[in-house]
Amino acid sequence: MTRTTHLFIPGPTNMPDVVRRAIDLPMEDMRAPDFPDFVRPLLEDLKAVFKTTTGEVFVFPSSGTGAWEAAVTNTLSVGDKVLMSRFGQFSHLWVDMCERLGLDVDVIDVPWGEGVPVADYARKLEADRTHQIKAVFVCHNETATGVCSDVAAVRRALDAVDHPALLFVDGVSSIASVEFRMDEWGVDLAVTGSQKGLMLPAGLGILAVSPKAFEKSVSGTMNRCYFDLGMMRTANAQGYFPYTPATTLLRGLRCSLDLLSSEGLGNVFARHNRIAQGVRQGIDAWGLRLCAAEPKWHSDTVSAICVPDGFDANDVIQRAYHRYGLSLGAGLSKVAGRVFRIGHLGQVSEIMALSALAGAELAMFDVGLPVEPGSGVAAAQRYFGASVREELAIAV
Repeated sequence: MTRTTHLFIPGPTNMPDVVRRAIDLPMEDMRAPDFPDFVRPLLEDLKAVFKTTTGEVFVFPSSGTGAWEAAVTNTLSVGDKVLMSRFGQFSHLWVDMCERLGLDVDVIDVPWGEGVPVADYARKLEADRTHQIKAVFVCHNETATGVCSDVAAVRRALDAVDHPALLFVDGVSSIASVEFRMDEWGVDLAVTGSQKGLMLPAGLGILAVSPKAFEKSVSGTMNRCYFDLGMMRTANAQGYFPYTPATTLLRGLRCSLDLLSSEGLGNVFARHNRIAQGVRQGIDAWGLRLCAAEPKWHSDTVSAICVPDGFDANDVIQRAYHRYGLSLGAGLSKVAGRVFRIGHLGQVSEIMALSALAGAELAMFDVGLPVEPGSGVAAAQRYFGASVREELAIAV
């Protein structure tokens, strides 16, 4: 029997059928005279997802990691001092990239389960009277641990001491899923990828750049070629790209942006929060805890669930996949074997979340975890039901 795999990892996410159809196209001429009529509005509409009117958005045929590299190499120089924090696998990889690119990285190690240490950032920025720190990095949503950090608070720390450092944000698993305000929060460079909240296959690295950051790209001395923003900007102004773009993914991106606009970004964020709250209710009912140490760190796009001592989370993941056709996220690096993850972002609904909880319950029960079958599903159902009743009451 052909089996459908139910995807509940934090990316790639489930792709809406309408997006799938949008990318199922013959190849097209990316130098055609009418191609700019498609490209220019696409790049302009992407700005709404970042909530910027002053910035520019660039789309590279790459993963989000490529957009990370583009952000760094275009605005900084070898030897520049940057302030970073490490509290999960993806914030660790960003630190590693910056070190390998020759930056002087001041990294604050934080327990996995917490987020960006704003108070520590503030102290270091206040002490930096000569402005040696050229950039401050924030991993908005640490996918490995299910932790979301306060970007606006980091901007306030910079402004409190009138520090000119650039503010970099990794929004790969947050942008288009949770609240993100590039202009309001004073973000200079924001990175995302196509395979998360934008509900596409992997393959597009997307970078939003503030005017201040673009000015820095002129003076930055780090070598760049494929990811050169100046080259990209010149081509984009004409409605083209400096090299072969991923045209089918761009057509899918157009469809995704239309879906987000139709639902309304505020409604998209509210839906993600509601579903995440329901999932967390289910986890509480299991008697398990999240890797995120406190509610203030809770992510609305992924929940990293700790298994009790004496159990291996990989057993749950293997059982869920092979027996029930359910893909759950694995624990990475320091939390490998200690957590499994449920991704709840992109095209996700209450029914989909309930199926993820039900499948996880089955797998945990099978491998002997002390979880009462149906407990998590019932708790989430009660939460979702109460939310619906509240909506109906408001509507009346």
